[in-house]
Amino acid sequence: MNSAIILILGVVAMLCGYLFYSKFIAKKILALDNTRTTPAHTLKDGIDYVPTNKYVLWGHHFTSVAGAAPIIGPAIAVIWGWVPATLWVVFGTIFMAGVHDMSAVWASMRNKGQSIGSIAGSVMGGRVRSLMMVVIFLLLLMVNAVFGVAIANMMIKTPSSVLPVWGALVVAAIIGQCIYRFKMSLPVVSIIGVIALYTLIYLGPMFPIALPETVMGLPDNAVWIIILFVYAAIASLLPVWMLLQPRDYINGLQLFVGLILLYAAIFINRPDIVAPAFNTSLPESTPPILPLLFVTIACGAISGFHGLVATGTTSKQVDQEEDARFVGYFGALGEGLLALGAILAATAGFASLADWQGVYQKFGDGSIGAFIDGGATILNHGIGIDMVLSQTMLTVMAALFAGTTMDTGVRLQRYIFQEFGEIYNLPALRKGVVATLLAVGTCLLLAFGAGGIDGSGGMIIWPLFGTTNQLMAALTLMIVTVILLRNGKTVWYTLAPLSFLLIMAIFALLLQLKTFYGDGNWLLIFLDIIILIATIMVTFESFSVLRREWHQHKKT
Repeated sequence: MNSAIILILGVVAMLCGYLFYSKFIAKKILALDNTRTTPAHTLKDGIDYVPTNKYVLWGHHFTSVAGAAPIIGPAIAVIWGWVPATLWVVFGTIFMAGVHDMSAVWASMRNKGQSIGSIAGSVMGGRVRSLMMVVIFLLLLMVNAVFGVAIANMMIKTPSSVLPVWGALVVAAIIGQCIYRFKMSLPVVSIIGVIALYTLIYLGPMFPIALPETVMGLPDNAVWIIILFVYAAIASLLPVWMLLQPRDYINGLQLFVGLILLYAAIFINRPDIVAPAFNTSLPESTPPILPLLFVTIACGAISGFHGLVATGTTSKQVDQEEDARFVGYFGALGEGLLALGAILAATAGFASLADWQGVYQKFGDGSIGAFIDGGATILNHGIGIDMVLSQTMLTVMAALFAGTTMDTGVRLQRYIFQEFGEIYNLPALRKGVVATLLAVGTCLLLAFGAGGIDGSGGMIIWPLFGTTNQLMAALTLMIVTVILLRNGKTVWYTLAPLSFLLIMAIFALLLQLKTFYGDGNWLLIFLDIIILIATIMVTFESFSVLRREWHQHKKT
């Protein structure tokens, strides 16, 4: 199959979803209304609550939720075949992810910018809130640990990416000052920022940076992980306009430039997809496609982490209510486009089926490496970009997005600890510095404690990350459904996807529990059981509330 045909069909389908389906949901179901004043104005504090241009905010939301997951998940899931992976990415984005992100932003805006955990408390009671907070905390813990390890591994594998990855922080800080302090034109700042980023990418191969194999007794990837979390801690305490917003915005533009180049190379070169449409020769120990496909590809189809970002930072920056459609739905669409690009790079970037099978020898293989190497081959053959430069560009793309997710993830984890301080009347936890240190400390404990001093623990927990992610998406849609029902709105557009996700995710948790037990992985068994118990309890409580609201709605 020609990859260009799949690309055209996927992009057209997603754009139709935005132009028609998102408009219907925004107007008829959520009733977005610009006459309502958003929390960014009513609670404006210049730190977290900041009215923001919708294009800048889209950049924040998109890059915060994208991370490396829409690359890792799809590039692993193609082991079952490119057709099921592509169908789940395209239709999951249109009918689930976009609705999830937009409705989560809406629910938070209508509740004073509260996080999804706090909204759960006000909608369903304190018990549900406490259980949701457990799931949210564990999800954020896994997100931050996974991406910290992933970025470190990428910088070690591709030393030419180190200069542009860290240089992008300087570019972002300057852009923040230009936009907010000097009030410069956004298009001018955007052009300058993109040029600066790609200049750094061009310079990266000329000035590769690599740490010694050991530093003070620690391996190089462990040192990178520590450096990354020190940075994330500092960034999480800065006002959003100073680094988080401009970093996310310029990274969003950089991704679209990178995707345009990748897509252009696919159109020009039109490489055939060498991977099987449906893989009937799966490596031994590959888990069943049902339900594992739907949790292996979380980000890129639908992701609960999006709800944490949507209600944790995005909703506090929405200038006008109707911006939620562009920021939320189109933000999810951007991630779907990235996931589609990852699928094509990991299936059409190989010379032959034998080469592809040589990479995908067991479940979990491929991942970011297949995206970078396959995408670089397509760029090289399609538009003639040097292989090393292509690999650098794609590595920087993945690393910057994983970094922006870490920035937001640590900030959100800080919010969780501060909310714990409010709930249980612990004044020390309410302090930003204390909450941040606890957030970073627990992430480092998982990254190193689960896998040893080399910091491999972040990737050990990857199988459980996807499942927890989908459970969180289902629970977010559950809360949105209750709110919609109370407002007399049609709920099928959120009830259907939440039911599907809940079934698939709980099924996956049970299968993974069996696998973890067989492997003797007691950490994952412990985490799996906690998440499973909390989810089942939240589900029962939620459906009880939903049933009660349904009967009340029918009476009125």
